Amino acid sequence: MADTRKTAGSAGGSRRDFLKTVGVAGVGLAAAPYFIGSARAESKRIMVRDPGGTWTKGFKESFFDPFLKETGIEVVSITSAAEPTAEIRSMVETGNYTWDIGGSMSLSSINQLAAANLIEPHKLDDHPVIKTIPAHYRTPYAIGSDIYSTAIGYNTEKIKKVPQSWKDYWDVKNFPGRRGLRKYPFDSVEQALMADGVAPGDLYPCDLDRAFKSMDRIRGDISAWWTSGAQATQMFSSGEVDMMPTWVARILAARDAGAPVAISWNQHIWGVDVWAILKGTPKADICRQFIAFACDPQRQAKLTEYVMNGPTQPEAFKYIPQDRARDLATHPDNIKLGIGIDNDYWAKNKGEALDHFNEWILG
Repeated sequence: MADTRKTAGSAGGSRRDFLKTVGVAGVGLAAAPYFIGSARAESKRIMVRDPGGTWTKGFKESFFDPFLKETGIEVVSITSAAEPTAEIRSMVETGNYTWDIGGSMSLSSINQLAAANLIEPHKLDDHPVIKTIPAHYRTPYAIGSDIYSTAIGYNTEKIKKVPQSWKDYWDVKNFPGRRGLRKYPFDSVEQALMADGVAPGDLYPCDLDRAFKSMDRIRGDISAWWTSGAQATQMFSSGEVDMMPTWVARILAARDAGAPVAISWNQHIWGVDVWAILKGTPKADICRQFIAFACDPQRQAKLTEYVMNGPTQPEAFKYIPQDRARDLATHPDNIKLGIGIDNDYWAKNKGEALDHFNEWILG
């Protein structure tokens, strides 16, 4: 579980001064002071990283445009590759900031960067909006924006006996069908261990040797490997695979485009996407203001119109239609079936696992 120790809030500037500075009218949790610290008048723009695709429009409609309207501060979206840890290190070490906030970054990657002193403490734990986010979705350096999950997607026309566990997915005799797997150790290691009989509560620290021996058993039955969410959606849409573990949002994207696919939620593996401020950015105070703004439950609910990840704000479900809410990882019926990723473990062991996986995939 992530470190949830509190960091004292920043004291700079009163709410009255803030209202004079940015002219906030207030929507949603109107009484909450979204601003922490004092902004310089000339700093009227921040740059926020997004993962691309539907995230770009979702961030714009849910967060960026409303923030500009309410505060007069522009937010510019910068799309980058997944897990851009090397890019962040370069920006911080050179002081040349392409963007100020990492949006939709995995908590494990931010933990790794924070340990290297490359992430700014957000100092928002005492903020009234942030306090309503469960403590296990935030750390002193990161605040959960959404919950993604990996589950088994399957073709409802081809798979009549639905796998209910990773052990079932590994059982090619009793659960036949063309299979896919992620070409990366994250999630794949946990899946392999549960398929080999490891109880969900005993997954961490992961026994990598045991995991890859388990993966050996299914290797010859994998007809396709995915490396990106868009690729996984295409595999379901084209019928290239009959069943495959991937991010739930990607299965739903294929379903919503007309593919006959559904989700087996049991033993899904969920993780936290977060907002995080790059160390040393001169616009850290505005970044704090923006993050608090974006964490409002109604704004998180708005994002689910574009990205089918679960909100971290429990109150967000009041603003999400039930037919959509039931497809989200943090819906009460779904989250209770899942296993949370140990982000501290992956922050410390990512390199070793990648080396092991790369050797295995080539072998």
